[in-house]
Amino acid sequence: MPISDNVRLGEGVMIHHPQLVNLYGCSVGAGSRVGAFVEIQKNAHVGERCKISSHTFICEGVTVEDEVFVGHGVMFINDIFPQAANADGSAQSESDWAVVPTRIKTRASIGSNATIMGGVTVGEGALVGAGAVVTKDVPDYAIVAGVPAKVVGDVRDKRKSAAEALKQA
Repeated sequence: MPISDNVRLGEGVMIHHPQLVNLYGCSVGAGSRVGAFVEIQKNAHVGERCKISSHTFICEGVTVEDEVFVGHGVMFINDIFPQAANADGSAQSESDWAVVPTRIKTRASIGSNATIMGGVTVGEGALVGAGAVVTKDVPDYAIVAGVPAKVVGDVRDKRKSAAEALKQA
């Protein structure tokens, strides 16, 4: 079953293709929308009024606050030193590693195909450019782009410029 019984869905959550998602042990807040081919793992939390676009992977330990936009194909990482086997050659299990928490603050936007490494915080209202690889914290309202992602602007400045352009049109 693609949506486990242990998933907590808030009022009005829209899952566009329930048969094409994999949700287990997570929570999705009221009014959020989840696209096709999305996986949200146990102990991951998506806030209210978020949009999680198709082909996105939200792993254990990720907290997405309210009103966050997550573009298509975004990947979250929760293990910064992954290995398949222990030193003795035995397969690793959950007890062999620790989840590194990640936080996406309110009203942030993450562009398609971005990768968010474990242990970072993306600030309130920040914008992560498409294809960026976020390896360190992103300040509130910063625009970051590139590999690794670097600050290239401020969302508030861009909004002012757009508003001024509309007035002149």
